[in-house]
Amino acid sequence: MSKISTNFTNILIPVFAALMGLLFGALIMLFSGYDPVLGYTALFEGMFGTPRAFGETIRAMTPLILAGIAVGFAFRTGLFNIGVEGQALVGWLAAVWVGVALDLPKPLHVTIAIVVAAIAGALWGFIPGLLKGRFGVNEVIVTIMLNYTALYLTSYLIKRYIFAGNEKSENIKESASLQSPWLSEQFGFSRIHYGIFIALLMAIVMWYILEKTTLGYELRSVGFNKHASQYAGMNVNNNIMYSMMISGGFAGIAGSMEGLGTFGNMTALTHFTGIGFDGIAVSLLGGNTAIGIVVSALLFGGLNSAAPSMNFNADVPSELVRIIIALIIFFVASSYVIKYVISKYSKEDK
Repeated sequence: MSKISTNFTNILIPVFAALMGLLFGALIMLFSGYDPVLGYTALFEGMFGTPRAFGETIRAMTPLILAGIAVGFAFRTGLFNIGVEGQALVGWLAAVWVGVALDLPKPLHVTIAIVVAAIAGALWGFIPGLLKGRFGVNEVIVTIMLNYTALYLTSYLIKRYIFAGNEKSENIKESASLQSPWLSEQFGFSRIHYGIFIALLMAIVMWYILEKTTLGYELRSVGFNKHASQYAGMNVNNNIMYSMMISGGFAGIAGSMEGLGTFGNMTALTHFTGIGFDGIAVSLLGGNTAIGIVVSALLFGGLNSAAPSMNFNADVPSELVRIIIALIIFFVASSYVIKYVISKYSKEDK
């Protein structure tokens, strides 16, 4: 047997993790007195079984692609951006504010709203980037703290400036909306919107920046070895800030998908949406690569959107989906075992 390539290993690990997560989820159902066949049948029908189900899966995967890109971009450059949740929230609010406050032609209005959301997320990412680059402050701690800051700050700003009652902001103008009656009709009147095309475009942008630009090369170099990069003449501190800002920009766009596409407004939240934290799982399962993140987001988006269907049609608690996601993350984190087995097998075959 020829030596198994690294690319094949990188594909095998997430597939193995997903399958093992589903397998152990089935065992948990079985030992808890539920029918795993019935449960998974209801789950996959809720993901892809009807045009409406598939549309809701695409709708749910849209912000997850962007959140996964945000996390993956930072990971690829040696940083741990745990603040995607907060960056998405400020991006969501920024997009809704533009959608409410301005009155512009539709293409221009939507574009400005998304750009402002990206800027808001980038500025929120600049704070930990600056503290990390200039003062060596751990970005994990700062980004976690900024998540809570963003949660309560956005809630306050909604109630202070664009409150419409019932804990929600005013609705955005139609000219700023990403909603598509035609797309919705094609997918069983689901909440699918044009944001999916923006998310896929941003996946290409991530790949292009990291793989085809000088900036991307420097960012990845700093992530691999900042001392060698500094010796080579690269500005390590600036590159750390650039990385966190770009990552935050992607997260801000993720939030705008919810404000401009799914809901058309923003709720004064008292708890996290989970988009940013799910983005960590999406990125890990996707191997921090653009194509992997898209495929991973499809799985996680489907699981999240179909969880109520599993509860309604199979009487299996929808919370089990969170257990399955946790199991998938666990097996991704245990990927070194797979690599060790493959490496040992390849050596014995020589």
